[in-house]
Amino acid sequence: MATVDALKKALTDTLETKGVMGELKARVRTEVFRALDDPTATKPKLSNENLLINDLIREYLIFNDYKYTDSVLVAETGQPEVQLHRDFLCQELNVADTESSAKVPLLYSLLDSFMHQQSEKAGIVETSSTTKKESSSLGHHGLLMDDRGEK
Repeated sequence: MATVDALKKALTDTLETKGVMGELKARVRTEVFRALDDPTATKPKLSNENLLINDLIREYLIFNDYKYTDSVLVAETGQPEVQLHRDFLCQELNVADTESSAKVPLLYSLLDSFMHQQSEKAGIVETSSTTKKESSSLGHHGLLMDDRGEK
């Protein structure tokens, strides 16, 4: 019996080390959800706001390779499989897409804009020794910056 337990532990450790265990668990959860989901049940009608919000979330999930979470979101909400076009999202949200912001999900741009507005309201002003890259927490991670550290 000890050898079976040792084998289970070794297998679990190997799968976790390779980063496969989390993916397997997510896949099992997705498949269980699909098996339990009643395909004949009608989903509630999505409001325009929820449609936009869900698509922003989907763009973020796909960008970060959370494909199983995305598939559960689509199945659970009744969100269309085909995503809204990014230009349409930008237009509806009144967001200008730049060359650097187009490389990441719109949620990053929205969060960066909100954080920048909040710092302005709080009276945090950039000094000549503070670059834009240092003043933005998203920029600090390089998500919305170009090679020169500018947006």
